[in-house]
Amino acid sequence: MKKIEINKIIVPTQTSDGAGVKLKRSIGVEPNYFDPFLMLDEFGSENKNDYIGGFPPHPHRGIETVTYMLAGEFEHKDSTGGQGKMKAGDVQWMKTGSGIIHSEMPTMKEGKLHGFQLWINMPSKMKMSKPEYHYIDADQMTVHKDNEKQIKVIAGKFKNAEGPIKGHNVEPVYFDIELKKGKEFSFEIASNHNSFIYLIDGEIKIGDKNHDKVMDSTLIILTRGENLKVSALSNAKFLLISGKPIGEQIAKGGPFVMNTKQEIHQAIEDYHSGYFVK
Repeated sequence: MKKIEINKIIVPTQTSDGAGVKLKRSIGVEPNYFDPFLMLDEFGSENKNDYIGGFPPHPHRGIETVTYMLAGEFEHKDSTGGQGKMKAGDVQWMKTGSGIIHSEMPTMKEGKLHGFQLWINMPSKMKMSKPEYHYIDADQMTVHKDNEKQIKVIAGKFKNAEGPIKGHNVEPVYFDIELKKGKEFSFEIASNHNSFIYLIDGEIKIGDKNHDKVMDSTLIILTRGENLKVSALSNAKFLLISGKPIGEQIAKGGPFVMNTKQEIHQAIEDYHSGYFVK
């Protein structure tokens, strides 16, 4: 069984999006797409000025967005009439398909806001499908817990804990892992998947080979293999995300991700002409 090692360590880029929300972007800083993953943002601050503007109404087509809240609250509204509040521990998994206009606005005036948004590509045959949602409350998620670690399973399976996202075309794994100092986390990953770890807090060692020090808010692209081993050099918290590549051409235009530039132009035309949302 081939062991998984570190392929690349990426320090996130400080940027902003929406109405000035400050965030750290580690996938999607052109052109570092990591099929099937298009973007990964970490947003988080105790300063309300860093997030209070939120993400006012904006369109999407051809992607899935996965929003995972660790602290604070966001209210979601969209063009289908959907509305809901995301609180700490909740996940919103949205398939935008042919088109949706939505907003994500903080419902708090002060305090800590912290979370992630992941963009997953959709294959060409699904890009013009009807938008759909999976709202996953924190108490709906199964958690594996023992004396060494805690693993919240959003997608995929770890021992007897299985995530609520099933039957997905990229066979995703999305774990939130807390590992105690001096302990190890081991997991078997499909050899044809692209995988990464996003370290949130602490310091970890991955695999058996020596590598540069990795601490806090760091993206770690993994080599392909089957056996992943992570050792905690301090108490650590990290995301493990994995998925099967789609292997199609990507054309990106802001919030739209299609296969050709012509399809991007059509998305823009549909949006401005009022035919975007069906």
